[in-house]
Amino acid sequence: MNPPIRWSWHTLDAFAPLDLFDYLRLRTDAFVVEQNCAYPELDDHDRDALHLTGHIDGRLIGALRLIGPGRVHDDPALGRVVVAPAARGTGAGHLLVAEGLRTAAELYPGRGNEIAAQAHLQGFYGRHGFVAVGEEFLEDGIPHVMMRVSADRMP
Repeated sequence: MNPPIRWSWHTLDAFAPLDLFDYLRLRTDAFVVEQNCAYPELDDHDRDALHLTGHIDGRLIGALRLIGPGRVHDDPALGRVVVAPAARGTGAGHLLVAEGLRTAAELYPGRGNEIAAQAHLQGFYGRHGFVAVGEEFLEDGIPHVMMRVSADRMP
């Protein structure tokens, strides 16, 4: 049996300094270094978002951010979904998205959720009720697709 994941939600200014370092390093390692994509990984949405981290035995295994409704899209939006290399393929990513959607439904009842998903992850997000809306587009040189889960499919 795997140890449980300890979920924590933070505003950016509420992170302990070393936890913030681990969180930003995980995002940068995945989205800039691994994907060889030089772009401003941190943006102004981070200031207003809620940030979810998951730890097992004190190690950060995954993270995402939740942007409230009306800031980017009409509905709340998950983004910057990332799982540490050591936790990939374990199901941790699905648990991470499920926790993100559960909290979004709690904070914003009656609302759906949106994500600008990397195109190759449509099946992954589809398992959580997301469906593609619109055509593929390039974001920072990587194919993406807008996906949405309707309010009636939220947890």
